[in-house]
Amino acid sequence: MRATLARSNAILPAIVVAWMCTQSPPMAGRTTTVAATPPMGWNSWDSFGTGVTEAEVKANAEYMARNLKQHGWEYIVVDIQWSEQDPRPHGYRPDADLAMDRYGRLIPAPNRFPSSAGGHGFRPLADYIHGLGLKLGIHIMRGIPRRAVRADLPVFSSKARGSAIADRFSVCPWNSDMYGVDMSRHGAQDYYDSILELYAGWGVDYLKADDIARPAHREEIAALHSAILKTGRPIVLSLSPGPAAVKDAEFFRQNANMWRISDDLWDEWRLLRLNFTLMSIWSAYGRPGAWPDADMLPLGHIGIRAERGDDRRTRFTPDEQRTMMSLWSIAQSPLMFGGHLPDNDEFTASLITNDEVLAANQHAARGRAFSESGDSIVWVADAIGSSAKYLAVFNVGDRAPIDIRVEWRALGLPAKCLLRNLWERSDIGVIDGGHTFRVAPHASGLYRVTGQTELPNAVGQVLPGLSGRLPLTFPRSWR
Repeated sequence: MRATLARSNAILPAIVVAWMCTQSPPMAGRTTTVAATPPMGWNSWDSFGTGVTEAEVKANAEYMARNLKQHGWEYIVVDIQWSEQDPRPHGYRPDADLAMDRYGRLIPAPNRFPSSAGGHGFRPLADYIHGLGLKLGIHIMRGIPRRAVRADLPVFSSKARGSAIADRFSVCPWNSDMYGVDMSRHGAQDYYDSILELYAGWGVDYLKADDIARPAHREEIAALHSAILKTGRPIVLSLSPGPAAVKDAEFFRQNANMWRISDDLWDEWRLLRLNFTLMSIWSAYGRPGAWPDADMLPLGHIGIRAERGDDRRTRFTPDEQRTMMSLWSIAQSPLMFGGHLPDNDEFTASLITNDEVLAANQHAARGRAFSESGDSIVWVADAIGSSAKYLAVFNVGDRAPIDIRVEWRALGLPAKCLLRNLWERSDIGVIDGGHTFRVAPHASGLYRVTGQTELPNAVGQVLPGLSGRLPLTFPRSWR
């Protein structure tokens, strides 16, 4: 089967505005120093579901500090139910017994996070993670705990009480811990200010807010954004779950650093295949400080106590794993690894330590679907500070290898270009006109294409193998 792709008319309509996305100025109140590039980290959900412990968090942080920090990975995120003393695997307990302070603010369950005992919260864990040169993230559910409302606990630094600000009709359909907060009531903003003051005091660097993006609870998102700004601490705000609605894109960009564009992603090809469409639709909206999020990477050892499936290695084939990393990288999606890092094998480690692949994620712009025909999909992104392009080719079919032809002129490049294979970290050579890529089913390739006229002045950029790491120079605002 052969597919020749120059500039196909089959590109999704949403991609037409892709060139506009990262050139717009920062919105009022946003700071481009937070999530200037797509955040990279580890999240406990795919491995440990509702039940991660302090020891497991530390083990993953220690692995990241030893093996991944030098490649740009920095966030360690404790996902849902960290305040529950006896969480249930594969789901949630109705009316769960959550640890909280006298103001209705959730605190870590001390039997799972021993360092939090005595009212210390996540401060000791944050200090430990910061000491490794990393950053701490935590998950929250939208709203106020139902138990705090029933007890009518006071709101910190406010005359309001929990029962006065709760919206008992605004509830999560899959978790019964919280009521929404009615932001029209006195004391509602005070509540969100109080929890962010607590988290900032613990040293939290990243906040994943759940039950808030689908549908978009705009008033509570804005309340969280405002509360973060008041702390003066650079905290990444991530919104879940997805898929978010494109009509809310500009609001998300003004009030959050990342937002989920897909439902929970697990190790199933059909879910990965769907993300090609979702990421194409959202490709025009990413920019420094605000990134569409295609969800965590279910790679390595997952399912230990997870919500979906049993203890296992990822069910993605090696080709599918590279396809996922290629797509997430060229689309500039945040990279949140889901597997238990200490159990990584050599192949899994190679997926997340290839600096040339990661450069497409961290130091490219306007990643977008370029063409699509049958089982072939081509993505392209601009290399910051260069006229070179990042190029990804995919075979999303199930049956046979295909040939995908890409012409350099169609990419806006000269007739002769140096083609470099980023996964193999090797130059294919200077090629005239274009190249035909042979791609197996569910497989991909990720490349950097540099015009020959640029080569004499950019040897270090296009021949990164000469120095081991990828030596790039970027505008200060992108660092």
